[in-house]
Amino acid sequence: MPDRSDTPLTPVLLLGNEPGSFPHSVLAERHPAIIRQVRESFPYGPEQHRALDALLASCTEGVIEPLPADAHDRDRWTAWGADAFVGRSWFDVPWLWSESYFYRQLLEAVGHFTPGPWQGVDPFRPSKLAELDAPETDEELAALDTLADLPADEQNRALLHGSLWGNRADLGFRLSAAHDEGSSDTPPLVSDDSETLWSLLPPTGADGAGRATLCLIADNAGRELVPDLLLIAHLLDRDRVGRAVLHVKPYPYYVSDATHTDVLDALRRLTAAPGAAATYGHTLWSAMTDGRLTVRAHPFAAAPLPFAELPGDLREELASATLTVVKGDLNYRRLVGDRLWPPTTPFTDVTAHFPGPVAALRTLKSDVITGLDARTEAALVAAEGQKWRTGGTHALIQVRT
Repeated sequence: MPDRSDTPLTPVLLLGNEPGSFPHSVLAERHPAIIRQVRESFPYGPEQHRALDALLASCTEGVIEPLPADAHDRDRWTAWGADAFVGRSWFDVPWLWSESYFYRQLLEAVGHFTPGPWQGVDPFRPSKLAELDAPETDEELAALDTLADLPADEQNRALLHGSLWGNRADLGFRLSAAHDEGSSDTPPLVSDDSETLWSLLPPTGADGAGRATLCLIADNAGRELVPDLLLIAHLLDRDRVGRAVLHVKPYPYYVSDATHTDVLDALRRLTAAPGAAATYGHTLWSAMTDGRLTVRAHPFAAAPLPFAELPGDLREELASATLTVVKGDLNYRRLVGDRLWPPTTPFTDVTAHFPGPVAALRTLKSDVITGLDARTEAALVAAEGQKWRTGGTHALIQVRT
């Protein structure tokens, strides 16, 4: 693996072993809640219930257990560091690694990868579908009917911000804590490089359309994935990109992270909707059938590693993109490194490893943050203490060209 200590005085990786910290609350509270939710989502049999009970005991009181000897991806997880962490407390290994491995073990417990009736069944799909079918989704799709009447710049902003703030729909975030939408004296957007983003994707016109390639690394399914797809449809329709690649997870992950099945569910939701939403849906459907929009599920999408360790094939693919948009909190942590950076650490410095121009669209739901100016950080701390880092009421658009 590459040396992870290239940056001088790099802060230590986040762990979950500090009581009262956000990572500790995820491991101690959110993960047990997720296990309970999964138990109730399907009529699993005694074998799955025993395995879920064992995972709960392992997470709360035990140590990290190895994957079964015949697991199809055991060698991959060994390469990703499993030998170094098996037998240790979940709280004493890098938080990014322990979170990712938890979901891999959860799928093992319910038989997701094992031949049998539960193979391939997404344990989180009931929650994803419930959100996708919620009345709030109807309201958001109906709002598209008025979008065509807005000037082009306002349409761009509306769809970009829809993709950005759609991250509030993260099911895993809402599972163990109430979502506080309280007022604040500080601006919701703590960093805004949207002008730079748009400059990288100018409308090319009929004679030059098709030259730009957008890669969008998705985060959550449901009411976040829908506005991501709407943004892609808009960029294709307005000739700002000629080709888009949507990167999703290869299997269910972090409760609500998007898989290929979730893309198809969202696409069907759009095409079946009335009004402008269906037009967007048919644009996407057509783009998938003619190759302008492709869906990618690389194994590294579910790796417990930062993007600084991208494998060669994925690095080459992202290097060729005009712009890669990285969505959501987890992908931000993987992009900048899962460390407690000083908030004023330049975003351009910590993303210098990325193989091409990159934009982060992220609602703040964890402690990791970079790229703020000192005045913004001071205002946030004065108004909210440290709650601004994790409350989901602030967001950012950061770009490194």
